[in-house]
Amino acid sequence: MGRLKDFLPQVQKDRLIQVDFRERQSIKHLVESLGVPHPEVGPVKINGQEGALNNITQDGDLVEVHPVPNGGLIEPRFILDNHLGRLTAYLRMSGFDCLYRNDYADEELAETAQREDRILLSRDRRLLMRKAVLHGYCLRSLDSLEQLTEVVQRFELTRQIKPFHRCLRCNHALESVAKETILDRLEPLTQLYFDEFQICPACKQIYWKGSHYERMEKLIEQIIKDKV
Repeated sequence: MGRLKDFLPQVQKDRLIQVDFRERQSIKHLVESLGVPHPEVGPVKINGQEGALNNITQDGDLVEVHPVPNGGLIEPRFILDNHLGRLTAYLRMSGFDCLYRNDYADEELAETAQREDRILLSRDRRLLMRKAVLHGYCLRSLDSLEQLTEVVQRFELTRQIKPFHRCLRCNHALESVAKETILDRLEPLTQLYFDEFQICPACKQIYWKGSHYERMEKLIEQIIKDKV
């Protein structure tokens, strides 16, 4: 089961699990009854033959489920639940398209993920089990930096990282801006020590390669090093 074992209690790991059920039940339903969200499930086998999550099980079936392989079948565009504001900032800082609000309802998160073909990131298994959620990942860690590492490794994003290409406030792609056109908005030391600037076309926030940029570069280097 690979990393799907993360969702199981210790007594169920590394052993055959017998699941009792009544009437017609899909593999999706039975897998989620064990606490495993369906977006985490990849290849399925039924009695040694290729199967799918929507297959209806029969009494005595031997079902194998494996995790979704690392990487991604869709463009890495995310939507994050209400508790992942800091992870959102880190992902945007890395250049990734991330939708986030602190007042999303679960239904809105699931429907937006489906409608916009986004990957839902959450630690809420029940949210990820909603039928509308096609692509998602259940974060294991509570630490936002460790969560960033999880996402980068799970979706193989190291080569797609582009630091400070997206607005941290509103998620829009940044544009280069001439220093002289924003001079009146810069602090004296910023005017003195920096010459390259970017601006968000939506909220007009200004960015430059200061200490935040340097810290992010070091963080990304460490993530790539850990992956290797």
